[in-house]
Amino acid sequence: MMADDHARIRARIREALEEGGCEVCAEAAGADDAVRLTAEHRPDVALLDIHMPGNGIRAAERISRTLPQTAVVMLTQSGDDEDLFDSLRAGAAGYLLKSTDPAVLPDALRGVLAGEAAMSPALVTRVLQEFRAPGRRVLRRKSEAAARLSPREWEVMELLAQGRSTEEAANKLFVSPTTVRVHVSAVLRKLRVKDRESAFRVLREDEPLPGDAG
Repeated sequence: MMADDHARIRARIREALEEGGCEVCAEAAGADDAVRLTAEHRPDVALLDIHMPGNGIRAAERISRTLPQTAVVMLTQSGDDEDLFDSLRAGAAGYLLKSTDPAVLPDALRGVLAGEAAMSPALVTRVLQEFRAPGRRVLRRKSEAAARLSPREWEVMELLAQGRSTEEAANKLFVSPTTVRVHVSAVLRKLRVKDRESAFRVLREDEPLPGDAG
């Protein structure tokens, strides 16, 4: 399933995919239709533009969450770091620029289905730098305390520990600020601490995990 609000681009990409042995089961011009058609056809891959009506990254998050058997790959003109990392956080297994030779798309998508990541070479270095940058991740993911948190609770606390506001964390995760606060409250209960700063100290292992009652 492919989604892009430009019909000419869809036609060019469809031609390249079909010439490469792929079957395009559906096309969409916006995010809502992309999610609906993916749910209807259950394709192996959803190829999504970012800046289409309804926001392709939001579509990627919805598809990844509700249809995990479908691999999501972004195909976009945007080389912006924020779009790249937001797409990966939303569950995308690939991020390709529209400047990519269309003839390589079929093999790139087959690679995704084989468990490989599809990414334009120019972007690979940025991803490596993001994960190697000192201080970028401020909590210890493998700590005993972190093991008590769900993946989403961990994402919330990592964003907040980086200095993001509740609203900024909500925007990054495509949820409401109220949902972020609910996750924080759950974390405080699990860690048996009274406030966020105490939770950050425990998750950084600056302080020991409070012992279980009883």
